[in-house]
Amino acid sequence: MEEKRLKIGLFNDTFFPMVDGVVMVVDNYAKRLSKYCDVVVFVPSGRTDFDDSTLPYKVVRCNSKFPVVFLDYDLPMPSSDAKFLKQLKKEELDLVHIHSPFSIGKLGVKYAKKHNIPVIATMHSQYYKDFLLATKSKLISKQLLKNIVKTFNECNELWTMNPACEELSRTYGYKGKVRLMPNGTNLVNEHTLEEQTKFSNEIREKHCISPEEKILFYIGRMHKLKNLDFVIDVCKYLKENNFKFKMLFVGGGAHIDYFQKKVKSLKLNDVIIFVGPVYDNLEKSKYIISANLQIFPSFYDTDGIVRIEAAAYNVPTVFIENSIASSVITDEVNGYIGKDDVKLYAEKIISIFKDEAKYQLVRQKCNEDIYITWESIANDVISSYKELISNFKINSMSENKKVKTTRRSLKTKSI
Repeated sequence: MEEKRLKIGLFNDTFFPMVDGVVMVVDNYAKRLSKYCDVVVFVPSGRTDFDDSTLPYKVVRCNSKFPVVFLDYDLPMPSSDAKFLKQLKKEELDLVHIHSPFSIGKLGVKYAKKHNIPVIATMHSQYYKDFLLATKSKLISKQLLKNIVKTFNECNELWTMNPACEELSRTYGYKGKVRLMPNGTNLVNEHTLEEQTKFSNEIREKHCISPEEKILFYIGRMHKLKNLDFVIDVCKYLKENNFKFKMLFVGGGAHIDYFQKKVKSLKLNDVIIFVGPVYDNLEKSKYIISANLQIFPSFYDTDGIVRIEAAAYNVPTVFIENSIASSVITDEVNGYIGKDDVKLYAEKIISIFKDEAKYQLVRQKCNEDIYITWESIANDVISSYKELISNFKINSMSENKKVKTTRRSLKTKSI
């Protein structure tokens, strides 16, 4: 007898056309899981139109209002959207997986409790930092964090990407079960050496980068949270110390104008290039292939999918010491970890290229240790879903049995 296809609900408070790391995780989960089960993604509408019919899974959107300017995001309003609630009610989900602990995520938890099905949450962000940036108040931030943790504690499991992120969840006050589930990439290095050389030359020619110049790059949101001021200051030091390089910022975001003005004021336009957003995978691959190092000094990110994307093409990443994202890296083995000091971080970059043989070993090791595809992740995810659903049913039957036994006992005593 053919096994019944599971129906999984993924809930998130952002989605296309907005693009960030969590949106990409949800999209890749939905795409890959659709091969094994029916997937419904519950998300807000965007500021601009997006054709959901181009996606290989079902999307249900709710109205959203009131721009949240501090993080480029809007505020979803699922509870006041009758059409959205009606559609949610029609779905007979077997499991809920929330990727945000806010309004849509909370609704997912509420649905799961009402229909007696398991619910998982993935912790993608350092929420306290988000709140502190928005409110400038530790008191308010701590209160908001309590609400987040309350939602997480109502779930059957919390998924995190690495042990450091699990530790952070505990400091927040999460008490339940944690399962480590890494992120992946859909980039696959299927290009010949000849093709890679062609791509690299193409990028160098496009941006007027000479053969002797090293290419450093950052790909992601152009936001102060990402510690990009630090990157620009590092570039200033590198230039002043005659290190031959070009720094490519690939991405867009709320603070791109600020960074461009800073680069201009420091007279770094000759070494820093703002490429803008790149969405096409082949075009993104060309930039990675052409690069010598990825620069990622973020204290904000809990994982950093970009490190996995870079590792697909044997490009190591330079992290910053004591960041969560660096916790899975062994310095000078499968990547690099620099000090939280402009001079020392810059000197770290310079030193990397003084030992070519060692650099090549790190390139190879970063691919072996860090690179993992979403296809591989999907197999682990669906196995974990099935395990959780099975255990949940067993526990529910056990609880029902206990309740019935207690009721019979009370009835007997009353007689």
